[in-house]
Amino acid sequence: MAYIEDGRCRLFSRNGNEFKSFPVLNLALPLDCRARRAVLDGEIVCLDEAGNSQFQNLLFRRGEPRYYAFDLIWRDGEDLRYLPLTERKPLLRGVVPKQGERLLYCDYVEEMGERLFQLACQRDLEGIVAKRKFDPYLLDGSATWLKIRNPKYSQWVGREELFERERSTDRDWQGWSSCALVCDDASEDHAEAR
Repeated sequence: MAYIEDGRCRLFSRNGNEFKSFPVLNLALPLDCRARRAVLDGEIVCLDEAGNSQFQNLLFRRGEPRYYAFDLIWRDGEDLRYLPLTERKPLLRGVVPKQGERLLYCDYVEEMGERLFQLACQRDLEGIVAKRKFDPYLLDGSATWLKIRNPKYSQWVGREELFERERSTDRDWQGWSSCALVCDDASEDHAEAR
């Protein structure tokens, strides 16, 4: 989660641990975000030349970190958690720049989820995330989304050890994702895998 307020940004894991090792994001996200105050759900990534997420580069700080935002929870005093995803996504699009340096928008697609998953696997991405488009953003542990993992993902090594504590303490540990695409039976026409 990225908490942006009055030119400052703090980054937190799903279980509340603050990430202090990404100062470039702490400085850049408030500049990129088109809201004075916002809470963005997203993923910190390092991208390769093809735009694919490289977990090892993130882990060992060998690349430039970026923040892919896939949901907007709160904006300038307005609690958006109870709005359906179909209403939150356009609001998110409104606060994330189209050509952001560090803050990037994770688009969604509809229909053809199997084809989107095939594309994610072909690009050696971790997988896809499917969400119900009319659901609110729930914090109570009753996930209304489904993570579909690529069984041949080449970057599993080291990842499991790093997130071992999330597995034991966080019911949503599977929410960690290098490929955080929001979809409801995805569509190839709008697929923008990273």
